[in-house]
Amino acid sequence: MHVLSLSLSSTFFYLFLTSTIPISPAKLIISQPPALRRLHHRELSGDYYSKKCPQLENLVGSVTSQRFKEAPISAPATIRLFFHDCFVEGCDGSILIETKKGSKKLAEREAYENKELREEGFESIIKAKALVESHCPSLVSCSDILAIAARDFIHLAGGPYYQVKKGRWDGKRSTATNVPQNIPRSNSTIDQLIKLFASKGLTVEELVVLSGSHTIGFAHCKNFVGRLYDFKGTKRPDPSLDLRLLKELRMSCPFSGGSSGVVLPLDATTPFVFDNGYFTGLGTNMGLLGSDQALFLDPRTKSIALEMARDKQKFLKAFGDAMDKMGSIGVKRGKRHGEIRTDCRVFL
Repeated sequence: MHVLSLSLSSTFFYLFLTSTIPISPAKLIISQPPALRRLHHRELSGDYYSKKCPQLENLVGSVTSQRFKEAPISAPATIRLFFHDCFVEGCDGSILIETKKGSKKLAEREAYENKELREEGFESIIKAKALVESHCPSLVSCSDILAIAARDFIHLAGGPYYQVKKGRWDGKRSTATNVPQNIPRSNSTIDQLIKLFASKGLTVEELVVLSGSHTIGFAHCKNFVGRLYDFKGTKRPDPSLDLRLLKELRMSCPFSGGSSGVVLPLDATTPFVFDNGYFTGLGTNMGLLGSDQALFLDPRTKSIALEMARDKQKFLKAFGDAMDKMGSIGVKRGKRHGEIRTDCRVFL
């Protein structure tokens, strides 16, 4: 086995912030449902369940710590799940809904862009919800449990521990057709990323900081093979790629065939530790995805990436803050807009 090649079964961490579906830049159209704009930042609170379910975080924590030991890939799977939930319809647990058998209306998780979301992420939330229901029946939303679990897994991997504000209700709809225009791609341009993140109320700095989650990510060859052999139709590799990295990547990812199960680290230095190694790698042209390296090539994002590379503690603090803000996107509150599911996979 090549030094950078890892079987999927042995992978501890997987891709979070970047969808694995390359797309032509011209095809990315950003849209935001009116309901998402209206309900962008409803009030959340750290002590929302202090009386209703005071043991909530301990209950979820017992599940996440056990899952991290038994199936470490649950960490990146759950973090990515939270992102995909928040960017489509807001942080409302709609990604957890399963399509009804025989229904022609597909739920979000059935969208092509979500096909590679790992089952370990879904399973972690289902297990946590079952435990919470046994102690606090019909009181805690799936969307709040997902937010807490994502934070727990970040911390278990060495990242920041930040307070999770709670009070989200679960959404009442989940539609696959809403997904494509709301998920970043592995070859998204900086213009596209800035526009998409801005539509969610996130700044350029928060875009860069949240991309730092790739410090524990892995990606399949198909997400970057174009950079190795035919960058933007030139029949040549991406000139921004480090030549030694290019050689190693080509050994693992041939132009065609033989690489479908190969995954490579987004941060080759410390792929299992949540630190700022991802940003230092960008500074030496070691970014794996085109959308990652682009952060260091565009003046609007380069200075921020440099700052994160220089100061690990500043990155960790900024990441916790950005996750907190992302967790308030499109929050639903009250029976008119939401519900408290007893089974995260099924609407009430």
